[in-house]
Amino acid sequence: MSSLALTGAASRHRHLPGFALLLLVAVLAFVALDHAFTEIHWHDVRAAFHAIPPAAIAACALLTGLSYLALTLYDHLALRIIGSTIGWRTAALASFCSYTLSHNLGLAIVTGGSARLRIYGAAGLGPGDVARIIASASFAFWGGVFTLAALAMTLHPTAIALGGVTFDPAAQRIAGTTLLAAAILLLAALGPAARPITLFGWTLTLPSRSQALAQIGIACIDLAFASAALFVLVPHLSPALYPVFFLGYALAIIAALISHVPGGIGIFEGVMVATLPHVDQPVLIAALIAYRILYYLVPLFVAVILIAAHEGHAWRRPVLRAVNGAQTLTRAIAPTMFATLVAVGGTILLISGSLPAVPDRLHAVAGIIPMPFVEASHLAASMIGAVLILLASGLYRRLDGAFWMTRLLLVAGALFSLAKGLDYEEAIILLVIAALLQWSHAAFYRRTSLTSAILTPGWIATLGVAIGLSIWIGFIAYRHVDYQSDLWWQFGRHQDASRFLRGALAAGVVMVGAAIMGLLRPAADRGDDPSCGPPGDAALALACRTDACLALTGDKRFLTSPSGRAFLMYQVQGHSWIVMGDPVGDPAEWGDLLWRMRERADAAQGRLLLYQLSLASLPLAVDLGLSIVKYGEEARIDLDAFTLDGSQARPLRHALRRTARDGASFDIVPAADVPTLLPQLRAVSDDWLKAKGATEKSFSVGRFEDSYMTRFDCAVVRCHGAIVAFANIWATVDGQELSVDLMRHSAVAPPGVMDFIFTSLLLWGQSQGYRWFTLGLAPLSGLEARRLSPLWVKAGAFLYRHGDAFYGFGGLRAYKAKFAPIWEPRFIAGPQGLSLARAMVDLQRLIGGGRGSMATRMREAGK
Repeated sequence: MSSLALTGAASRHRHLPGFALLLLVAVLAFVALDHAFTEIHWHDVRAAFHAIPPAAIAACALLTGLSYLALTLYDHLALRIIGSTIGWRTAALASFCSYTLSHNLGLAIVTGGSARLRIYGAAGLGPGDVARIIASASFAFWGGVFTLAALAMTLHPTAIALGGVTFDPAAQRIAGTTLLAAAILLLAALGPAARPITLFGWTLTLPSRSQALAQIGIACIDLAFASAALFVLVPHLSPALYPVFFLGYALAIIAALISHVPGGIGIFEGVMVATLPHVDQPVLIAALIAYRILYYLVPLFVAVILIAAHEGHAWRRPVLRAVNGAQTLTRAIAPTMFATLVAVGGTILLISGSLPAVPDRLHAVAGIIPMPFVEASHLAASMIGAVLILLASGLYRRLDGAFWMTRLLLVAGALFSLAKGLDYEEAIILLVIAALLQWSHAAFYRRTSLTSAILTPGWIATLGVAIGLSIWIGFIAYRHVDYQSDLWWQFGRHQDASRFLRGALAAGVVMVGAAIMGLLRPAADRGDDPSCGPPGDAALALACRTDACLALTGDKRFLTSPSGRAFLMYQVQGHSWIVMGDPVGDPAEWGDLLWRMRERADAAQGRLLLYQLSLASLPLAVDLGLSIVKYGEEARIDLDAFTLDGSQARPLRHALRRTARDGASFDIVPAADVPTLLPQLRAVSDDWLKAKGATEKSFSVGRFEDSYMTRFDCAVVRCHGAIVAFANIWATVDGQELSVDLMRHSAVAPPGVMDFIFTSLLLWGQSQGYRWFTLGLAPLSGLEARRLSPLWVKAGAFLYRHGDAFYGFGGLRAYKAKFAPIWEPRFIAGPQGLSLARAMVDLQRLIGGGRGSMATRMREAGK
């Protein structure tokens, strides 16, 4: 095999070693945990959990608080290393939210990194600075882990067995000494001041020697507090065992982090159990459960409470929201925090459903509630747990439907937790989550079908009656049947009660699945915003481009500025919100209009696409965070410089003379006189469409309709008194720009009639004092495909060169080029990746003008 082939194979499979290592770590940890539980009974763990003294819990809570306080210093010192002056409070918020997320979800760079990016981004830092902060904090943490682990292995080595592999004291002392020596060499290599370095194209900031020492010191303090928080939960553990305990803790932390299992759950516990075989196993597992609650879940609850307080206060106090940047930060990360918390609540319900009930509580419940309802509650609680985990993704996307369903299921889950065995702890947790969610309800603003169409009084009443009636009928029919646990599994001709139970369960599962799939879809936008009405004459009068006349086609929606001096045209096709061209009117109000449109599309879970943007709007599209691609070039003729003299204009002179010899004449018909010519114009239009085998288009062009044609002056060509060609004229109010929309001719028109009508219009516009004449867009023109060009550019350039069989891209540009125009680029701005391709499909469907086009439906509805 050649070296090139070997390199290619290595590149394709470069992720396999890392994946194999992660899989090995996970397998070893779960094997250790499974081995431990083969000799442990759950009631022993429960007894050990309840035996943890309150003083130990208080000490753990105090040490947890000190650890999280030390965690805030990671970011504070990292900010100083990169030269930022952002204060400790912002750093503390970023650090606390980041670590509570990454501790519970894993994938620290993605989860914790996104929280840091939102908070520091709002504080004025760019993505590169945030990446350097993350790198610096990671260096500090891992430096502390390896330093303390090295000290423990060097000073207090002891045999550790993990998954059948034993690390003897001699090997540990060698490894510890090597790590310490490496740390000393790294510190010695650092300079007296921080300095940037470039590594694999990334610019990182190396700390100074004193800053690196401070980072390692902070990490050691943090890890000492964090490990001590677990240590104090294990009763009767001698302080002399702390070095060995910390070494096991460090190995567990490393295994949990590199496994990327959410929260390291199972991995952390498995390594701790395997590395500390001399500790009473039920006691250690009980301590690990308590530690998971106090060090992981409680800080997450605290973070969510803080976020909820800020979120609710911000939405209820709009003045403070405008001036308080901290509240803006919390709104940005609230969905992530609540999604995490709801997923935790769902996990609690699922785990509870897998564990045996407390006998005394179950006996007390059975004396009050019939056993069928107890069993059904147990099943319902587990189903709700699974659904809550699914709904967490909807909360992350700020869906109002997910908010309403989650809140309802949290309350229902609390009730079922009580009904299945008086699990009041679970009920309290779920109700607290529901209360926090309710406090921040305004953050979930994206409308879905659930809230726009389903949550109506009639729908709720109908659904409630149907479900209640079916259950009532079933229990009335089978009330003589004694409930037994094996009733669910009885099959036979006469097992009607069993079929009822299974059928009810299946119907519920199907209903829940269908509801989640259907009710979280984006709501249909009704366009009932008062600012979405047709634009006024004031805005049209300020238009500097003739394509503003597209506002009169009757197939668009509008978003108008508060002053009425600017508007933009758009339409919603599928999930794509497509804006036609630049905003129209006062340029000072364009930015606000585009941001409002961006927010409307976001609230409706839509994709925003800006179609045929000019250079004037390009900076605004960049500010919106959209991806920019070139779509083509527009031909604009400078009428002051236009002339029929010279060799280049010879074809135009020839067309004028030849068409005139054939008896053609050119005339401009005022808009007031157009209605009398409509039958002749329609006959020409129908003839032209039939010859082309085409249908009327929409959105980006007009279409032949009486109400549209009578709005404009019309250029006509007559032969022997009959109209054989026409073009409706677009003109700006300020007299600066002239263009045409529909230009059509009949089959009996003389050859060269298009050149004749264009040239005559150019001369007429020149005589009327117009400055520019726009010939329209040449799609895909000007795209240059190079080796490193984006895929869209390469595909567009290929289609331009070889796609004449589908559309005359090259021929269209060549035709317009003979008028010696100035070519100006036009762009499309939209989402990145696959979403842009889907938006382009929606755009073509919208412009196509068929029954599926929303522009066509809107025009027909308005008739």
